Amino acid sequence: MTARTFDLTKRMGTRFAAGAVLSLASAFGLASLAPSAHADTKPANTAHVAAAPQAGANGAKTATAGASAQDVIKLARTQIGTHEDASGNSKFNDWYVGSPLGEQNAHRIGSKSASVYKGQSWCDMFVSWLGQHTGTKGMGADAYTVSHAKWFKKTGRFGQTPKPGAVVFFAWNGGGIKGVEHVGIVVKDNHDGTINTIEGNTGDAVKKKVRDTSTVAGYGYPQYR
Repeated sequence: MTARTFDLTKRMGTRFAAGAVLSLASAFGLASLAPSAHADTKPANTAHVAAAPQAGANGAKTATAGASAQDVIKLARTQIGTHEDASGNSKFNDWYVGSPLGEQNAHRIGSKSASVYKGQSWCDMFVSWLGQHTGTKGMGADAYTVSHAKWFKKTGRFGQTPKPGAVVFFAWNGGGIKGVEHVGIVVKDNHDGTINTIEGNTGDAVKKKVRDTSTVAGYGYPQYR
């Protein structure tokens, strides 16, 4: 898939490059929001804005109730095979565009509408969708993989041990958190140097993958019940 980047980057200015996270993020235990990095593409330099917790649709748990790792994995499995359309847009873009999360971030980057996120890379939007629709505490709600990983590290919940339900950050060419280009959810540690995952925006779809742990920059640990 052709890399898709924002034409708003030049308009963001140094106040966005600073990457300051609003105090609301720590209050709700959520990460800041910015356009996501896609596997095989470099992230844009973007704004950060905190997200308020939301209850999911169709009877999803509330953020107060929390969720288990298996809740997240179960929901992720139901999305396997979900594809983006010919324009590069997915149901996860649509959710983000229609949510307060997308509106807040769009205003921060100087856009009048969250529709700026239509057709943008959505691997982290998928992870955020899982967290919001299960009411997972401490999952973060981000659309930019690097800032999401940084948030986990800042909150003391970033490490190198693969656990079911952990948010896994990939850096194909190394470089630690700064090199993160893609994100997914750990399903299983195979204890042979590989992990089973479910990832969005992989070959333009949600897919099950087996990944070598040598490509992993680290893992974020949500506060599962």
